[in-house]
Amino acid sequence: MHQETLQLIQILEKTVSPDKNELEQASNFLEQAAATNLSEFIKTLSDILRHGGNSPVARMAAGLQLKNQLTSKDPNVKLQYQQRWLSFPEEIRTYVKKNIVGALGTETNRPSSAAQCVAYVAVAELPQGQWHGLIATLVTNVVQANSTEMQKEATLEAIGYICQEIDSEVLESQSNAILTAIIHGMRNTEPSNHVRLAATQALLNSLEFTKANFDRETERNFIMEVVCEATQSQDTQIKVAALQCLVKILTLYYQYMEPYMAQALFPITLEAMRSENDAVALQGIEFWSNVSDEEVDLAIEDTEAAEAGRPPTRVSRHYARGALQFIVPILLQKLTKQEELDDEDDWNPSKAAGVCLMLLATCCEDEIVPHVLPFIKDNIKSENWRFRDASLMAFGSILGGLENTTLKPLVEQAMPTLIELMYDSSVIVRDTAAWTFGRICEIIPEAAINETFLKPLLESLINGLKAEPRVAANVCWAFTGLAEAAYEAAEANDETSAPDTYCLSQFFEFIVQRLLETTDRSDGAQANLRPAAYEALMEMVKNSPKDCYVTVQKTTMVILDRLQQVLQMETHITSHSDRSQFNDLQSLLCGTLQSVLRKVSPEDAPQISDAIMTAMLTMFNSNSCKSGGVQEDALMAVSTLVEVLGEGFLKYMDAFKPFLYIGLKNHQEYQVCGTAVGLTGDIFRALKVKALPYCDEIMTLLLENLGDNSVHRSVKPQILSVFGDIVLSIGSEFKKYLDVVLSTLIQASQAQVDRNDFDMIDYLNELREGVLDAYTGIIQGLKGDGPTPHPDVLLLEPHIPYIIQFISLVARDTENSESVIAVAAGIVGDLCSAFGEPMIQFLDNEPINDMLTKGRRSRVSPLQLLLPVDLL
Repeated sequence: MHQETLQLIQILEKTVSPDKNELEQASNFLEQAAATNLSEFIKTLSDILRHGGNSPVARMAAGLQLKNQLTSKDPNVKLQYQQRWLSFPEEIRTYVKKNIVGALGTETNRPSSAAQCVAYVAVAELPQGQWHGLIATLVTNVVQANSTEMQKEATLEAIGYICQEIDSEVLESQSNAILTAIIHGMRNTEPSNHVRLAATQALLNSLEFTKANFDRETERNFIMEVVCEATQSQDTQIKVAALQCLVKILTLYYQYMEPYMAQALFPITLEAMRSENDAVALQGIEFWSNVSDEEVDLAIEDTEAAEAGRPPTRVSRHYARGALQFIVPILLQKLTKQEELDDEDDWNPSKAAGVCLMLLATCCEDEIVPHVLPFIKDNIKSENWRFRDASLMAFGSILGGLENTTLKPLVEQAMPTLIELMYDSSVIVRDTAAWTFGRICEIIPEAAINETFLKPLLESLINGLKAEPRVAANVCWAFTGLAEAAYEAAEANDETSAPDTYCLSQFFEFIVQRLLETTDRSDGAQANLRPAAYEALMEMVKNSPKDCYVTVQKTTMVILDRLQQVLQMETHITSHSDRSQFNDLQSLLCGTLQSVLRKVSPEDAPQISDAIMTAMLTMFNSNSCKSGGVQEDALMAVSTLVEVLGEGFLKYMDAFKPFLYIGLKNHQEYQVCGTAVGLTGDIFRALKVKALPYCDEIMTLLLENLGDNSVHRSVKPQILSVFGDIVLSIGSEFKKYLDVVLSTLIQASQAQVDRNDFDMIDYLNELREGVLDAYTGIIQGLKGDGPTPHPDVLLLEPHIPYIIQFISLVARDTENSESVIAVAAGIVGDLCSAFGEPMIQFLDNEPINDMLTKGRRSRVSPLQLLLPVDLL
């Protein structure tokens, strides 16, 4: 063995050393080795992994290092690594592949390191049509009589990893071979539970691309038989993995499940739900949650098909309705198995049962009530807190699916008891009671603001704000819904279109004061309480009537004062945890400031704007604004100030512009960049031609962003829309940018995307809408507001054929969003308005007429205003 290989083995063994210095030295050595000669490094690692004489630690570490050179959690880095691997010479790749496949089954540790290496090489090579013999080799490893237990297990692990990581279409042509190996490993005649488990997990990962096998009845029957047998295994891990397969099969192949439901799936999942083993019970509950989810989707599809006058492509078998009487009692029983010292992040059968009940209620609607109501009535006042809590959870869970006629009397009848439970001796019961009120305020708020119950309800909620953080956080959520409900139920003033008063007016100041106190609680970091309290405060202010304005003014000053105090704390922060809480607090204060500013009258806004802007500039200058979240929230707060002040914001522009430019240059955190772009549009709309002195710099930055591939694609449509805002604001002054902007729009309008990718279709619609917004702004901005179009609009004449060609392209596309149609139709009107009757001969073509007709039928109401009637 080479000296270098022996040295590398020693280093790899040190990667598990308890000595920090040794660990660091090993890490540095490995980094250096990879940087010096990566292909040789990978070859040597594969040698160490393959050689059975090396220590298990060295082999496992070699496998880990090799895997880390092939893949990454970061999708961009992962792609780079795959391309790098493919660029290695053929002989090196063949050498490494021979080693890692040869290592399968020779390791003594579980899970197999070689299996991961094989999988990540396969994920790089198979989509490129390379490594042709791999799947056949893996199948042989599993099915040949002389294969060892470790070889079969490691190979099935490799198959499972490949199936999990690779796009399903890559493996569709080899699904028969893969299934042969998997089913062979799953059979109950297989003596090794390790092999059966690896095979069952591989099946779970392969289900997406076995559609052709599920389409064939004989193969489907065989697969279902093997999976159902595996659910009866005495080994819990195999049982759970097999149940996970059933959950996924139900979702992927619902339309084929009828022959199996009554005789197999129903009894298997019912037995699983009853299990005392949490992992097993969770899968049984998950199965019926998925059934409900699927049948809700099918009901929506059925309604849409009926509206379109066509039969649905798939029909619901109403399994959930048929199973209600059997599964609801088990779910209710599981609700009583709460964890006393519950961790929010722990998922257990009790929580899963609550979610399943919600989904069943959405799916089966009123039919669930007779199965749940007796349990609630029998146990809501039980001496055992578990049963009181389970009754509350059941009640809160089913609210979302019921018809209003069933729901209203049910909730009104329960209100006195629910209010009483807000004072329960058990914190868990009070928590669930507060959550239930949150649900009531969200789903049937009229019951909460009912005159009979409002005062005792408010008393119980105010009292709940002083309770444990988990209870108080749910109370805050209830206040959020209550504020919105009260505002919407109030009578609006005809002049202001906002209410003068509402049912919470007499309590408003007291509630706001208590919420402010809650935001300041020393335990506010627990159970997400502080954000919940600020959120409730924002909703209270946002949904406040005229007679509560004095309290809104006072709250504005409190928030401003807090923001100033917080900014002074910057120098006292020492730990990472303190920094994180400090940043969160600044973000919350910025959000609350936006809510109060939107309520401040135009007369009052200038009186406080200096203090607000001073605080904002201090924040932008601080270390906190290096955090993208804080920077984004601060920019949004400035955006609201611009909205409120209008032209009055001009006096802050010189001081603020450096921070706007920093935001526009923040390509790393694209949400910040997007917010800065949106704020740019707000500034131009507010300042109009007074923004001209800043125009050159801003246009340069926006155009640079459009041409920069490192800028996230979601920002680019926003930039195009902002061009429209700028030209509308500065009119003819935009002429010097016109040529470069028009050429950019031509480029953007030619974008093509993968039509099988729904996200990319959405993006194309956003991009086109941005282009159309820009054209709208350019036409209207150059035309001017006068009774006759300004001569500058004639600069657009050479571009009109292209604009009309683009509108026709958009009109012919069958996958347009309604907003794209609305803007495109608006441009048709703008062109006629700017260039007169000669335009009609260019625009009067079939695609555009069809689009306008479609637009008239659209549910988007603004479209009716945009359509040029004279063309139809």
